[in-house]
Amino acid sequence: MNTVNVLNARQLQATEQQIRYYRENGFVQLDDVITPEELAELREYLDETMGAAGSNAVQTDKAGGAYYKVLNQRVNTWRDHGGMGKFSLSERFAGLARQLTGASGMRLFHDHALYKMPQDSKPTPWHQDFPYWPMKDSGALSLWLTLDDVDENNGCMMFIPKSQKLKNLKSVDFLEPHDLFDETKGQTDRNTAVVVRMKAGSCTFHDGLTFHYAHANQTDRPRRVLAIIFMPDGTIYNGKPHVVSDGQNLAAGEPFRGPMFPLLA
Repeated sequence: MNTVNVLNARQLQATEQQIRYYRENGFVQLDDVITPEELAELREYLDETMGAAGSNAVQTDKAGGAYYKVLNQRVNTWRDHGGMGKFSLSERFAGLARQLTGASGMRLFHDHALYKMPQDSKPTPWHQDFPYWPMKDSGALSLWLTLDDVDENNGCMMFIPKSQKLKNLKSVDFLEPHDLFDETKGQTDRNTAVVVRMKAGSCTFHDGLTFHYAHANQTDRPRRVLAIIFMPDGTIYNGKPHVVSDGQNLAAGEPFRGPMFPLLA
């Protein structure tokens, strides 16, 4: 396994080196994107929203469930908690996403709190994100902001460089996963995987087509992450079901728009 080329960033502008790395490899690591004070604040907000019986956010599984052992996930936290909205709707993150992709504007698709629970934890299998999203166009990407130091022991991520060029692959069932590499017919090599170890307050951005994986959490504490999915302005809704877009009066073949998918940058 390789170790990622770390690209430091505590700024609102992505560097040319960061942009080139993202566009070539389909992911990039940015260190210290939030201050220690913001990190403490976000930890408090995330713990509050994960422990609340919210009404608008969606909890994808309950404690003891099979999916819960892979990911304890809460989708659209910003709709229940104003503090989460401060981060999820931030122009800082959306602006970086816009710069990395070169899009003219960047909209929110959704945020989600991702806790990799301790002890009986399962790895997140190799997958692409885009097959799960109801979008006609590729180009959407995810911010993965860790609130804890992460390595192979508690659920850090791995990426396959340049795998964002592979399209039309099947979505992966996290509970009964097929081998994504079997679909690529020799076009990818799992031995090129880049291990992304990070300090709390750092993040990655990755393209929705980039192959990625997260280790199981073998520690006695949750691994806490805020993930935010951004899509270029003008991204077309394909009409397929999704917990975020269902019931939002979207028309298949038309761009995502409206208050649930705000233009942030």
